[in-house]
Amino acid sequence: MTIDVEEFTSAMSRVPGPVTVATTIDRSGRRWGFTASSFISLSLYPPLVLICLDKQASTHAAFASARHFLINILAQEQSGVAVRFATSGIDRFAAGDTEPAELGLPGISEAAARVACSMHQLLDGGDHSILVGLVEEAHVSDQAPLVYCDRVFGRHTELNAPEAMAEAR
Repeated sequence: MTIDVEEFTSAMSRVPGPVTVATTIDRSGRRWGFTASSFISLSLYPPLVLICLDKQASTHAAFASARHFLINILAQEQSGVAVRFATSGIDRFAAGDTEPAELGLPGISEAAARVACSMHQLLDGGDHSILVGLVEEAHVSDQAPLVYCDRVFGRHTELNAPEAMAEAR
């Protein structure tokens, strides 16, 4: 028996995830970007990450053929950026809050971190494609990351505070 789609979606909404915006530039120089919370590290040796993209998304062809892409891990105050890059039919770059960053890709200012990748592998993931990136460069700021859980944006908790980390050990 296969799980009901609504039940599966409801269960998965309970899993907190990072809020990211992936960006790339196609061969004609056009910038592309999308919001995703399905981002995770995959391997240390070699350094690999993965992010998932709906095959029906307007950005899919650009990312599927990209040589490089950048994952912008958004900061707590950037939920508006996340919403904009998740909205179809608009110029997601019109706000002017991106600038050339690692590998010359569009980076979001004040992001908590950025991870620049070359396309390592494109995998089938059902109705999504799994973009596996080989990490070439990274940038980390002092901003706390934005999280997404129960279909709402949330603030980073104090779990990363030195005292909490010491207690967890």
